[in-house]
Amino acid sequence: MVLSLNLCASISMLAPSLAIADAEADREAFVAYFKKQFSTVPYEDYVNGVYALNKDARSQWEAIEEFPPYEIDVEEGQKLFETPFKNGKTYASCFDNDGIAIRQNFPYFDVKSGEVHTLEQDINACREKNGEKPLKWKKGNIAKISAYMAYTSRDKIINVVIPDDPRAKAAYEEGKKFFYAKRGQLNFACADCHIYSPGRLIRTETLSPALGQVTHFPVYRSKWGEIGTLHRRYGGCNKQVRAKPFKAQSRQYRNLEYFHTYMSNGLPINGPGVRK
Repeated sequence: MVLSLNLCASISMLAPSLAIADAEADREAFVAYFKKQFSTVPYEDYVNGVYALNKDARSQWEAIEEFPPYEIDVEEGQKLFETPFKNGKTYASCFDNDGIAIRQNFPYFDVKSGEVHTLEQDINACREKNGEKPLKWKKGNIAKISAYMAYTSRDKIINVVIPDDPRAKAAYEEGKKFFYAKRGQLNFACADCHIYSPGRLIRTETLSPALGQVTHFPVYRSKWGEIGTLHRRYGGCNKQVRAKPFKAQSRQYRNLEYFHTYMSNGLPINGPGVRK
């Protein structure tokens, strides 16, 4: 079951153009692995997570999606997005295409700062640029605004880019290593659950495949009783393996999101979503 993704490749030995090709080879191997493991699951269906694997759970989920609990969050997110700041500007002033149908391009590597930027990070940067206080990262208004922006991008194809910059490759590599590194008292990696064990039960829950996991965030979880961000989920996963979570929007989680999302390049955005 071991998936070879060249985890020990030396960053310093790769020229920028080769580095990008290497990341694409990672993605192709990632996709090929899941296609082999679940040969009857259509590639596009991976955006539905565990519901691509479990028919009984899927029927219940489809019933919930008829009247999705995140619907009000999208509406409130749109209102927040369109409400002017004190200076008269709105979030639209900070984003390409006025912030509409751009979710598929996040996260991205910002050459100027030398760091990965997430959508939530840019939402708060927009607020601060316009003299407003930043929002809390994991839930609440930032998740609602992000949910609205994701909703405007539904069916847009994820297109995360790694530019010809060694710092971008380093960020991608750090995210990849995080995904495969063991941590916590349970000594689990993200890959243990979501590469090697999707479709299997952990207690009463079926584990979801890593491919397509990011497409439906922000997500309304029944466990939370509200909508939350991807970094909230990362923190929860770390806690579940009894590891100390990093702060939301930390470099570690942003780089993890960079790798995690790149692996789903080519799949459509279908967020926000609803999960247990």
